[in-house]
Amino acid sequence: MRQITQACRRHLERFFRSYPDSALQERATKALRFLAAGDAELAGKPAGWAAGIIYALANRGRRACGVPGILNAEFEQFFGVSMGTVRKRAVQVLRAVEV
Repeated sequence: MRQITQACRRHLERFFRSYPDSALQERATKALRFLAAGDAELAGKPAGWAAGIIYALANRGRRACGVPGILNAEFEQFFGVSMGTVRKRAVQVLRAVEV
């Protein structure tokens, strides 16, 4: 689990270097800590989890329509995962961070 979490953190850092948003980055880091502390295993690619975290938080509380400032195709290419995977992980992230 620790290796996946560290790899996911690196993907988040890489994304926010290219698309700076300090508020979203802080929330993404916090969401990753929640996921890492949970009981569920983070199966799959760390890039998919990082993308799912960003997508979930960028669309939280509104109709999901992508990440502001980046096209879905660019987002897919950046992380190397499909939007289907991104959306699936986003749902898992939102369930994990619900209070």
